Amino acid sequence: MKIDNPSQTLVSGGAAEAGALEVLTPITVAYGDGIGPEIMEATLKVLQAAGARIAPEMIEIGEKLYRSGHSSGIAPEAWDSLRRTKVFLKSPITTPSGGGYKSLNVTIRKTLGLYANVRPCVSYSPFVATKHPKLNLVIVRENEEDLYAGIEHRQTDEVFQCLKLITRPGCEKIVRYAFEYARANGRHKVTCMSKDNIMKMTDGLFHQVFDEIRVEYPQIASDHMIIDIGAARLATRPELFDVIVTPNLYGDIISDVAAEMTGSVGLAGSANIGEHVAMFEAIHGSAPDIAGKGIANPSGLLLGAVMMLVHIRQADVAAKVHNAWLCTLEDGVFTADLQGQGRAQIGRPFGSMDFADAIVERLGRLPQQFKPISYQNPPLPTGPVAPLYVRRPAAKKAMVGVDVFVHQSESSADVLALHLQANQTPALRLLMITNRGVKVWPGGFPETFCTDHWRCRFMAAQADGEITQRDIVALLGQLTDAGVDVIKTENLCTFDGVQGFALGQGQ
Repeated sequence: MKIDNPSQTLVSGGAAEAGALEVLTPITVAYGDGIGPEIMEATLKVLQAAGARIAPEMIEIGEKLYRSGHSSGIAPEAWDSLRRTKVFLKSPITTPSGGGYKSLNVTIRKTLGLYANVRPCVSYSPFVATKHPKLNLVIVRENEEDLYAGIEHRQTDEVFQCLKLITRPGCEKIVRYAFEYARANGRHKVTCMSKDNIMKMTDGLFHQVFDEIRVEYPQIASDHMIIDIGAARLATRPELFDVIVTPNLYGDIISDVAAEMTGSVGLAGSANIGEHVAMFEAIHGSAPDIAGKGIANPSGLLLGAVMMLVHIRQADVAAKVHNAWLCTLEDGVFTADLQGQGRAQIGRPFGSMDFADAIVERLGRLPQQFKPISYQNPPLPTGPVAPLYVRRPAAKKAMVGVDVFVHQSESSADVLALHLQANQTPALRLLMITNRGVKVWPGGFPETFCTDHWRCRFMAAQADGEITQRDIVALLGQLTDAGVDVIKTENLCTFDGVQGFALGQGQ
């Protein structure tokens, strides 16, 4: 059985040139928590034996740092190392349960501008059992925004909020990266997945930017799918896809699905690419239930390290490691998570370090049934590097209304509307009330279930349709004096005459 080269050339300005063989590239290394130390030790052993020209700098991150008072899970001196080396090889970490702890992965990605998460997913049939032996695709996931902005609030007794932020810079950077990745790696098609039939402004912007950029790459096929049917087809016909580009949340979900479809999520590595820094890791978590037993599969982290080697222009070492790993699979060597899944497995499951030793023994060999892997170093810039995003001239912005969100637990929409109308101002008039996005006044249905969280839309009363911040302040003062519990507001604006807010469902 032959498998296509899942080549992982990464497009970034952050890699250091290895140069002559004696020059070592500094990298920052974190052993992490749970199974992290075991799989990192195994990975570094293989890299050292393969002749990787690296100089690791160790930092400590994760649970121990959280519990010692670093609420972000990382100490200031660790940031210094990351900004100096610009290359980070990271094991999984544990985020303590309970409130007050933010995901360190998200913090690192956003702080260092790691806007592109790249996750190759490849089946290794028949040596790893899978229902999809032809699966070979790459998911390029936006990495900095969407719901992962982590902006959440409790607003009433019954309602909690999470803000979904999608930006034009974020969309342009990730979509262009997906096409550049496809071009650099001989991939032939890029598929965009979004949910813009429902989220017409946020996901709509992502789809719009995709349509704008795709025309710049006529040699690469492209299409768009709604995320639900796209995920369904990914699960049943993955051979339809080559490169998939998505917003953050969807990409996180479908990349785990695709990785598991290859036979084990433990086989997948990933890269987090920024303009200046890059981070490489396994896509799985810290698995504390098996930590310390020495049985974890290091393959995901090792393949992440292979991506790192290509990034730092050590393609020769990357190919050597990857081919030895494929030979190990062909020889039936397996870890406990793969037990009983593949063909020609021999003896007992191998532990983390035993598996690393098996790979080391096969360094220099080429697989016989899988297609041997070869990599090319990314080209060096030959001139000025174009900025990732060029800000456009500001649109003409006009404020035309305001959504006032109200906490009111013992009221109907009709009663609330009467109260609000009695306290509106000459500049702003109540137009609509929604509950969980559905219009409940005027003309609401008694069957609609309502919580204690109401969006009350006030629009400009004047014919020119424009209001000022002072008009909003006056309205809020009037409502507050009348005992209305205002919990937040959202200004309603047009941009170059185009409406910048969604209608209510049923409006």
